[in-house]
Amino acid sequence: MAPPIVILTGAGISQESGIATFRDADGLWARHRIEDVATPEAFARNPDLVQRFYNARRAQLLDPAIQPNAAHLALARLEAAWPAPVLLVTQNIDGLHARAGSRNLIPMHGELQKARCLGCEGVVDWQQDITPQSACPACGAVGRLRPHVVWFGEMPLQMERIQAALYECGLFISIGTSGQVYPAAGMVREVRGQARCVELNLEETEGTALFHEAHHGPATQIVPAFVERLIASCG
Repeated sequence: MAPPIVILTGAGISQESGIATFRDADGLWARHRIEDVATPEAFARNPDLVQRFYNARRAQLLDPAIQPNAAHLALARLEAAWPAPVLLVTQNIDGLHARAGSRNLIPMHGELQKARCLGCEGVVDWQQDITPQSACPACGAVGRLRPHVVWFGEMPLQMERIQAALYECGLFISIGTSGQVYPAAGMVREVRGQARCVELNLEETEGTALFHEAHHGPATQIVPAFVERLIASCG
């Protein structure tokens, strides 16, 4: 009987699509201090700097060269083909999983192409820059929009739904994540007693030993291959 699956993805799955990662030696955090651009305190202290940082990231997603890669597409295929529930939980804010066709999807750290209003708490699709003159489409408030992303010190989104899925899953797959950011980094410890845990990553991580099985290499190679073996195993 096919088990319910929970998949966790991080920046490594989108790197081959041209999305800059955060924690590599030349990643975004090497060029920007977390304290300056990714906390509520940073936004309160210097909203213009924070908006410019995320405006640049958002503009990158409009580049026609940025497309879902074979790993994103393989996970959408798995969701469609697997006879049990498949929940995809992503730490990424780039929207590439949705563009690839994944539907049972939780972007736990938010979505870059959405904005949240500090006035009415409404969340709206947003592809252009956020400026002091930007008005909330829901309530009309001016200058109250922020990126719909989860900053350090804030609670990731839909954690109750994620926890419920982890409790039910029989297979947990971690893809392209450093295993350093909690609560996502703690998921394998939560489920390894009940579920088969598989790591798919470019290289070993500090948490590799916690998984029952690990495959290392480029995401566009190892993820589609693993998905095809998995689908074949329940055929």
